[in-house]
Amino acid sequence: MSQGPLMPKATAVWLVENTSLAFEQIADFCKLHPLEVKGIADGEVAAGIKGLDPITTGQLTRDEIEKAQKAPNYKLKVAVSKVKLPEVKRTTKGPRYTPLSRRQDRPNAILWLLRNHPELKDAQVIRLVGTTKSTIQQIRERTHWNSGSLQPMDPVTLGLCTQIDLDFEVQRAAKDRPAVLPTDAGATLLPTEVSTAGNFEEADAHHRNERDEKLNADSVFAKLKGMRSTEDEDED
Repeated sequence: MSQGPLMPKATAVWLVENTSLAFEQIADFCKLHPLEVKGIADGEVAAGIKGLDPITTGQLTRDEIEKAQKAPNYKLKVAVSKVKLPEVKRTTKGPRYTPLSRRQDRPNAILWLLRNHPELKDAQVIRLVGTTKSTIQQIRERTHWNSGSLQPMDPVTLGLCTQIDLDFEVQRAAKDRPAVLPTDAGATLLPTEVSTAGNFEEADAHHRNERDEKLNADSVFAKLKGMRSTEDEDED
């Protein structure tokens, strides 16, 4: 479907008054109903609207109009503009825009983020809910003017950000956190046969005695080996 003129009714008024085009041709070009164009010709529709010349606005050429007047079944085509406007690039810098109806909910969303995701940096909170660093600091230190009435509320539920944006920022914050080093585990668990025994204290004592006897036996054998080595040296 081709694009119609910028001001369809005003253009239709001009075409009805200044050309002999069929109602269907004008309706097709202006994206109107043929009966609506007939109403414009009868003065029942668009009363008081000043006609807009599509030739001066560059939407039609005179040759195109003459060609359509000679062939009632011919469909008018919008003239292609020779001037190409540069494409406007969208920038993502700056805080997120928050609608006026949602701005009063931002402190509640900030409080929710600070409580549920303390790993988020201030810059990440600013990107999510479109606030300022000073406001975040006031809510964190409970010096905000409305601190007593704030209630933590999910920013996704409030419509301040999407769940995808929130998950992305949380994952980024998790990557930036330092890895947790394993700490000393302390005492180890007892063997299964000990912990599942009927009399736990006796089994634990028996396990310790066996371990002590093994240690003592190892120390005795070590001493014997040392004594034998010294005797061999004395015989030599």
